[in-house]
Amino acid sequence: MAQSSAKQTDPAVSDEANLVRRALDHDAGAFRAIMQKHNRRLYRIARGILRNNADAEDAVQDAYVSAFTNLASYRGESALATWLSRIVINEALGRLRRRRATIDYSTRSEAEIIQFPLATSNDDPERSMAQRQILELVEQATDNLPATFRLVFITRVIEGMSVEETSELLGIRPQTVKTRLHRARQLIREQLDKQIGPVLMDAFPFAGRRCERMTEAVMKRLGFCE
Repeated sequence: MAQSSAKQTDPAVSDEANLVRRALDHDAGAFRAIMQKHNRRLYRIARGILRNNADAEDAVQDAYVSAFTNLASYRGESALATWLSRIVINEALGRLRRRRATIDYSTRSEAEIIQFPLATSNDDPERSMAQRQILELVEQATDNLPATFRLVFITRVIEGMSVEETSELLGIRPQTVKTRLHRARQLIREQLDKQIGPVLMDAFPFAGRRCERMTEAVMKRLGFCE
C-alpha cells in the first residue's frame, strides 16, 4: 500500500505546493520561480485579450500583485497555472471593458504588433525575412479572430494547453472548446490560404528580456529591491 501511495505522488504538484508555502513565507526566490514558470502563458493569454504588448505586460504584472497579495486564498483545488490564468483573464477583461469606448483596435499602429527577434549575422536573410512575414501574418490573423475564438485558439494552439485545461480555464464545456477551435482554424486558414503549417507553434514568442523585465517589475512592487 505504501508503494502505491508513493506512485500516486506527483512531483510537480509537490513542487508547486512547496513554492506556494515558501511564497506565503515571503520567500523572494519562490515568487521569482513562480513568475518565471508562468510568465509566458500568462502574457500570451493577456495579449490574446488585449492585442497590445505593453497592455498585456501591465495586466500580467497587476494580476501577479493581486495573486500574491491574496495567495492565502489559493486552496490548491485547481493547478496554480489555472488559478493565475483566471486572475489574468479577469484583469485583462476589466482593462478591455474600461477602454472599449475609447480604443479602436482597427487603427492600432504597426508598433503594437508583437515584435520578433531580428535575424543574426548567421541567419539566411531571405529565409529570416520570409519567416518573419509569415509569423506576422499569423499574429494579424489571430488578432482578427472574434474574442471567443481567439482565446481558445491561443490557449490550445499557441500555448499548447489541452482541451480539458482550456475548458477548466475558460469555464466552458470541452465540446465548446473543440467547436470554437475548429471555427478559429477555419478563419485562420481563410486568411492565410492554408500555407502556414507548423509555423504556428513558433508564433507569439516570449523573449527572455520580456520575461526578465516583467519578473523584476513585480519583484520591485512586492518590495524585493536588490
